[in-house]
Amino acid sequence: MRIYETAVKKPITTILIFIGVIVFGLFSVRYLPIDLYPEIDPPMVTIYTFYQGAGAMDIETNITRVLEDQLNTVNDLKKLTSVSRDNFSLLTLEFEWGSNLDEATNDIRDVLGRTESFLPEDVEKPIIFKFSTNMIPILMLSATANESYPALGKILDEAIVNPLNRIEGVGAVSVSGGPKREIQVNVDPHKLEAYRLSVEQLGAVIGQENMNLPGGMLDIGSHTYPIRVEGEYKNSEELNNLVVGNFQGRVVKLSDVAVVKDTIAEITFDERANGATAARIIIQKQSGANSVQIAREVQKMLPQLMQNLPPDVGMETIFDTSEFIESSIGSLATTILYAGIFVVLVVLFFLGRWRATFIIILTIPVSLIVSFIYLYVTGNTINIISLSSLSIAIGMVVDDAIVVLENITSHIEKGASPREAAIYGTNEVGLAVVATTLTVVAVFFPLTLIQGLSGIMFQQLGWIVTLVVVVSTIAALTLTPMLASQMMRKSAPRKSGFVKWLFDGIDRFLAGMDNIYESSLVYAVRHRVIVLLVALGLFVGSLFLIPLVGTEFFPPADNSRIAVMAELSQGVNIDNTKEVARRLEATFMEKYPEIELVSTSAGSAEEGNIWAAFGDNGSHIINFNLRLSSSIERERDIYLISDLMREDLDHVPEIEDYRVDPGGGGGAMGSGASNVEVIISGYDLDVTGRLATEMADWMRNMGGLRDVEISRDKSAVEYQLVLDREKMGIHGLNTSLVATALRNRITGLTAAQYREDGEEYNIVVRYDEAFRESLSDVENILVPNSQGQFIRLSEIGRVAEYYSPPSIERENRQRIVKVTASLYEASIRDVVVDIQKGFDQLEVPPGIAMEIGGTVEEQQEAFADIFTLLALVVMLVYIVMLRSLNLCGRHLLSC
Repeated sequence: MRIYETAVKKPITTILIFIGVIVFGLFSVRYLPIDLYPEIDPPMVTIYTFYQGAGAMDIETNITRVLEDQLNTVNDLKKLTSVSRDNFSLLTLEFEWGSNLDEATNDIRDVLGRTESFLPEDVEKPIIFKFSTNMIPILMLSATANESYPALGKILDEAIVNPLNRIEGVGAVSVSGGPKREIQVNVDPHKLEAYRLSVEQLGAVIGQENMNLPGGMLDIGSHTYPIRVEGEYKNSEELNNLVVGNFQGRVVKLSDVAVVKDTIAEITFDERANGATAARIIIQKQSGANSVQIAREVQKMLPQLMQNLPPDVGMETIFDTSEFIESSIGSLATTILYAGIFVVLVVLFFLGRWRATFIIILTIPVSLIVSFIYLYVTGNTINIISLSSLSIAIGMVVDDAIVVLENITSHIEKGASPREAAIYGTNEVGLAVVATTLTVVAVFFPLTLIQGLSGIMFQQLGWIVTLVVVVSTIAALTLTPMLASQMMRKSAPRKSGFVKWLFDGIDRFLAGMDNIYESSLVYAVRHRVIVLLVALGLFVGSLFLIPLVGTEFFPPADNSRIAVMAELSQGVNIDNTKEVARRLEATFMEKYPEIELVSTSAGSAEEGNIWAAFGDNGSHIINFNLRLSSSIERERDIYLISDLMREDLDHVPEIEDYRVDPGGGGGAMGSGASNVEVIISGYDLDVTGRLATEMADWMRNMGGLRDVEISRDKSAVEYQLVLDREKMGIHGLNTSLVATALRNRITGLTAAQYREDGEEYNIVVRYDEAFRESLSDVENILVPNSQGQFIRLSEIGRVAEYYSPPSIERENRQRIVKVTASLYEASIRDVVVDIQKGFDQLEVPPGIAMEIGGTVEEQQEAFADIFTLLALVVMLVYIVMLRSLNLCGRHLLSC
């Protein structure tokens, strides 16, 4: 018994099966998370190694190159890049898409274990990072304060961070940019010299006095009692009374040589929101969590949490990714809804029967609901790819049902009973319906075979369309004939009135279309050569249009965000940087009413901050995050506003370089414009630097490019203490002692931790600011030797000025420098052609290579897979059509 015959004879069973599918689909929709794109975990692992005090060149030689030589043997490694900067090395290993990162991480860990013995002794243990899209913040808030600013970090941690961490799906909530409490012991070097004391001695005393130690157990009578020493400081004022030495029979207290301050740490990083002092709250999600739901829960909880904050603390949203996700998903859902309505109207227009239209409409939800079951079972999300797949498939799901129902209707009109018409009518067209479905499957199923980033993006498209059309075919061969046998009847003559006038007019129109089609078909059959030549001419002519069509990897989107980075001269201190930042804030707020919030960060993060290594960081760097009003509420888009901001930045003399990212994502998916990179490789820093400058000048004069940048900063001025080893030997000193003493007096010696209310705060000992402001202050620093004698630095060395590269980039174990730019109203293809012309204009010496990367490289890899897939699809479609139409033998005979 055939499937359609069984369905007609057992209608209750058929209905229950499809009701079960719908119920399971609705259950799946309820628990499906919503996101912008499918979850993408970049196949990259990063290794961060901190080496305090080393310059970029030393880092490259002693750490980066050593690690590169060993890590180059890891399996499935595609690209090895590195950045060597002062104090740290950052290596990124990029693997082939689909590689097992857990195994790769284990291999890397094994290699690092074998390599640690080759690294300098003072190097900290390398830290391994495995990146994921979950590390990208879904929500960023700005907390402003006035009187409460010194304690803002602690306030936010207790009142905001802890409650938000309890929201289901939240991965991490962190605070950035807030002030940190610190106990400062500011030393007067003249008094130290007078009392024959050193910073190290003060630090040792402070650390030794700040201890709680158990003394053991004491038996008294029939009981045993623990005894312990409680020596930790109860308040910071106790430090003033510490005895740090004796001089000529007199006790020397800490207050005699230093001033103790319970204050906030020296601010090297300035955070503002609309000009007010602020801190950032960064919220990340767990893997597989619902971004939109989490953002809703956070925004819902914030008003309640705000009631627990001091009245001067305010809260603003810097960006909320859920808004753009909801907007994109909502727009796509509306498109699908309209598509469904138009499908219904078109079906009603051509069939002219309400019952037939109802039967066809039922095929749509039954078929589409299967896609949500697939997403739920495979752990995917509702995103623009999955919804785009539904919008593509919604017009296909009714095709098979229309063919089946139309044939059943014709049998009923000829006098057959609905039951017989349903069985025999479906039997006649069943093979054609299956052949149509196989053709569609042959087009979309190969999308599931693509590898790499394209595979991740198109896999859902391939699976969803394939499953939907297969289920629609099953519904057309079972549900449609069953419903037709129960509902369809021979049409009665229409009664006079509007309905008769409307449908009679439609029938006349369709009859006219039939006549036109018949005439065209007759002409085509009689003039086969002409028809074939015209078709061939259109096909060949369309091929000549391909070079005229622009290409891009991801279409830009207006998400109401702009990120701006401004770089001042190397060495500019934080005060001057803040002054420029305030002027730019005022300019942006005055000239662009579309801006709702300006979040500004200026300066450098604290030393040893791992996350600072992944972004622009320095006392001369300013970063702006701008939140704009919704795109439907303003006339100017983010690209036009970004271009106007570039003009503003050009008129600020202090700014040496800048970058404006419309979308705030540096060309990332769903953010702003794509980017292009010119990669220049070669060992000589001067030669590659010259070529990079010339290439940047060429790209700035090109149309369609903005924010041209050279990745390697200009050589920065630094002061080095040049030591005379012979003199050091005479005085009983060595480089380690001198370097440590210099650091302790300028940066500071962390002597102990002051504990209060469960929190720990550093106790830092160093020279007072008045004694570390000039080179002469450095030369007058006293260093104690092992005999207790104090030697000035000027007696054993001199301070000299040097220039050194702030960073050295490498790719596949070769030094490189990149020239990057973002696209503006231009096609990647056209830009690449113009850049290639620039290559021809440069005089490239032997040993230097130049190539194009960035989005172009990603696009080329993706397009190569897609074009290969296209050839496969054409072949599969042809095979299915030949087999289905039984034309294989005829084609062979006609050749």
